[in-house]
Amino acid sequence: MKRLSSFALVAAGILAGAAGVYWYMQQSAPATMTAATEESGPAKAEREVLYYRNPMGLPDTSPVPKKDSMGMDYIPVYADEAADDAVSISPGKVQRSGVKTETVGEKAISRAVRATGTVEHDESTLWIVTVRSDGYIEDLFVDKTGEHIKAGEPMFRFYSPQIQLAQVDLLVSLRSQGRTGSGRDVEGAIQKLRNLDVPQDRIDEVLRTKENFRTLDWRAPASGHVIEKNVIKGQFVEAGDELFRIADNSHVWVIAEVAEADIADIAVGTKVTVTLRAFPNAPQEGEVTFVYPHMRKMETRTVPVRIVLSNKDGRITPGMYADVVFHPGAEKAPVTAVPASAVIDSGTRKVVLIAKGEGRFEPREVKVGRAGNGYVEVLEGVKQGEEVVTAATFLIDSESNLKAALSGLEHQDAQEHQEHQDAQEHQDAQDAQAHQYHEGHQGHEETAP
Repeated sequence: MKRLSSFALVAAGILAGAAGVYWYMQQSAPATMTAATEESGPAKAEREVLYYRNPMGLPDTSPVPKKDSMGMDYIPVYADEAADDAVSISPGKVQRSGVKTETVGEKAISRAVRATGTVEHDESTLWIVTVRSDGYIEDLFVDKTGEHIKAGEPMFRFYSPQIQLAQVDLLVSLRSQGRTGSGRDVEGAIQKLRNLDVPQDRIDEVLRTKENFRTLDWRAPASGHVIEKNVIKGQFVEAGDELFRIADNSHVWVIAEVAEADIADIAVGTKVTVTLRAFPNAPQEGEVTFVYPHMRKMETRTVPVRIVLSNKDGRITPGMYADVVFHPGAEKAPVTAVPASAVIDSGTRKVVLIAKGEGRFEPREVKVGRAGNGYVEVLEGVKQGEEVVTAATFLIDSESNLKAALSGLEHQDAQEHQEHQDAQEHQDAQDAQAHQYHEGHQGHEETAP
């Protein structure tokens, strides 16, 4: 009896303890849930998955998670990713692909335009030696082409009957002046000698000596090299014949033939570097002095451009070849530019990839201008401070093209699904109509006598 009483007491104690634990749990549960809610804050909304795409880039999608034939998980495509044109790539793939970016900024765009040139005489220093009256070359002091001559040195001895008569008129006028005191005839005779290109020192000599000199030593009009000689001793020449041609080569021209595609960048004042093939270790700096308004060589589609070089030592010889490098844009202000490797040229449009952060990249069409120094001027499409992809651009571009293809595929699937649904509803309506007709016809047969 005593053992039974002890057992009853133990059972009652256990029941009382269980009731106390239950009551405590019921009282603390709301507080615990409230505290947990306050600590965790509002639950973040889960990203909506539109579909899952093939991890190998194949045009295959799935509305539910699945694996491909190699056991790779399909990649989810979220609604917020499909809302814009940005492409998302996992950080690991970005790192493995070697994606690099660069900040858009201002750069001085200057590219090297190369051309070949030929040294020519400076046309402004060319002289032609001729006479203004008929006569004979009685002696020749410059008898070889290529000789260097200084201005004022005699070139040939010339006898001209017309010059003789003009000197006689001057002497007659002088005698007449002594009798009449009028100097008008003297001035007329002197002017006649000047018109025949008789130098002033010969006229002064006639006035001083009162003699009629038979011949005249014709002097060089300028210093330079004789590049053409068209006369020999004893030759009869007529007024206007070209006897000699003299070139002063202290300055020479380099005529560079610039390709038609590059001529738009060349202007007067463009800096150039000229390297003569005869002196490859002595390049000379200069600038463009003239761009010809026409093509001299239609078969090569090139435009001649002139550069003037100093040739005080006379080393440079007309006819030499030169390699010319133009530096267009070196004097222009910096412009907004991106690395040339950042521009993807499809042939119909040009695109750069803007890094949006967290593995997201936005393809953006741009309008480009000049190119040089590894950079391309951007006229429209990007702003300074944005990050553009400079390496692995084709990988991201392929992802962008894949996204566009999948979007088109998804739209096609949705359209096909809607068409199938409309067809099914139409079939169901026809089946329902046929069923009603069958029931009505059966009921009519049952009520008939």
